[in-house]
Amino acid sequence: MTTSAELDALVEGQTVFTRFCQVADEHPGAVALRRRLPDGSWEEWTFADLRARVGSVAAALAARGVAAGDRVVLMMRNIPEFHAIDLAVAYLGATPISVYNSSSPDQVAYLAANARAVLAIVEDAGFGDRVAAVADQLPDLRAVLDLSVPEVRAELLDRTPLEVTADGARCTPDTAATVIYTSGTTGPPKGVIITHRNLLWTTEAILSQLDIEPLGMDVVSYLPMAHIAERMATHYLAVMGGLRVTTCPDTGLLHEYLLEVRPQLLFGVPRVWEKLYNGVQAALVDDPDRRTALAEAVAAAAPIVDRRAAGEATEEDEATWAFLDEVAFSQVRTLLGLDRVQYAFSGAAPMPAELVSWFRAVGVPLSEIYGMSETTAFVTWEPHRVKAGTVGRPLAGSEVFLADDGEVCVRGGNVFTGYLDDPEKTADALDETGALHTGDIGAFDDEGYLRIIDRKKELIITAGGKNISPANLEAALRTIPLVGQAVAIGDQRPYVAALVTLDPDVAPAWAKERGISYGSLEELAKHPEVVAEIELELGRVMSQFNNAERVKRFTVLPNDWQPDSVELTPTAKLRRKEIHAKYREEIERLYS
Repeated sequence: MTTSAELDALVEGQTVFTRFCQVADEHPGAVALRRRLPDGSWEEWTFADLRARVGSVAAALAARGVAAGDRVVLMMRNIPEFHAIDLAVAYLGATPISVYNSSSPDQVAYLAANARAVLAIVEDAGFGDRVAAVADQLPDLRAVLDLSVPEVRAELLDRTPLEVTADGARCTPDTAATVIYTSGTTGPPKGVIITHRNLLWTTEAILSQLDIEPLGMDVVSYLPMAHIAERMATHYLAVMGGLRVTTCPDTGLLHEYLLEVRPQLLFGVPRVWEKLYNGVQAALVDDPDRRTALAEAVAAAAPIVDRRAAGEATEEDEATWAFLDEVAFSQVRTLLGLDRVQYAFSGAAPMPAELVSWFRAVGVPLSEIYGMSETTAFVTWEPHRVKAGTVGRPLAGSEVFLADDGEVCVRGGNVFTGYLDDPEKTADALDETGALHTGDIGAFDDEGYLRIIDRKKELIITAGGKNISPANLEAALRTIPLVGQAVAIGDQRPYVAALVTLDPDVAPAWAKERGISYGSLEELAKHPEVVAEIELELGRVMSQFNNAERVKRFTVLPNDWQPDSVELTPTAKLRRKEIHAKYREEIERLYS
């Protein structure tokens, strides 16, 4: 495995543009970006096209006075223009900062003011109105540029471009290539400074573990670019490694895009994988015999896949899996649009081990990554010899260790340089040796695989003094097909309980199969058969936990939770404090 010293030497003195220009020089005709047009046809940008558009935007922004050290807010969906504009801002030595599209005007005001943004570039008037509504709170903001305005679009994308070269970039390895704002689960969002060196170092570490030639590999970009994992997977890895990115402007269209693109690389948060899994179950809802047969095939294949990953599979194992693949699994992968996937990975939240095993059993090479914005998305990952229930081994070149209390700590070129204009919080996160204290409790097994137990500050301590991980319980609860979201309750309580919501895709199909009539998801959540089914499944998913840890009671809430709401952050993390406050009465009834 590549060492830290080797990675340091490999990226010395370089910026993102060193690699981007190398790809564009060597493969100018390779497709960099694709988007589907309203008539169903595809628009494609080659690396030469992307380079020219980066130069055009950079020329326009320079004419508007954007210079090294400035910060520019971007608010747009997953569209090709994002990639050109982000790179153009960085080329000038300024810092592009992506804002979640779901952000309210007040949230935009906080982030743009905290960043002292001099310019905002938005996709359309809807986003522009949110910035305009708080413009009086942004004294540094000079203008809002709306791409849907023809004159603005022409100014940015159709002018004589600057020549984009590695030597011409006005940034250094230590320049902030972006600032990623944390999700704000424990207070106001903090601006995580990610340098060009962070990005290069992490990219090289990832590619050394993938051990592939990424040029031309297909990937779908669909999660917000304000999310560090998506930004790494479909922006930085793409422009520095030569991936072919298809932009999907709406996460609700993901499955449709998977069927058209059939990507070779795919990143998803756990909820994405849960929905894909539930989609397979829903497709079989009218054919219980096939559903049972698939479950039996998965059960037979899972240990074989583990032995294959460890290099211990026998000829009989290989023959058995090949037979199961021919009669069942290949159709499942085709149904999902994942028949070409070579690397699939999940991150940002815990993934139930049994779900990882299910995907791997059917031939989708799913693995978990563990990381955070402060580590340029990666701390640990093992894409080949996967052990479900762990998040892999330390990223190539990084040092990952546990503090005395079990907190996961990390050193390496992937670790951020600090929080934007916040030396106090930076000092809280980085110790005097440069190690990042992640705030997560973990444990290593005898082969160096890391298992994350939970956030230090989120552990449930019951009235009996038992320390319990809510995240692991919640991940297990979400494997119940009917369940969409779940939050475990139990701090200073006699037992653990849970609030759950219905999966808005699976629950209606389940109800239809059983002839259940209902007028709304709220009405369905109260139906006795729904409650009984979840109760039955609860016993199954809780069997892996000891008695003190198990969820004893639950209530089904009448609403679905969406990202960037009272209940969820933009990255779909639980806002526990807000949930406890909003559902105080429901929680109290669980203990009455």
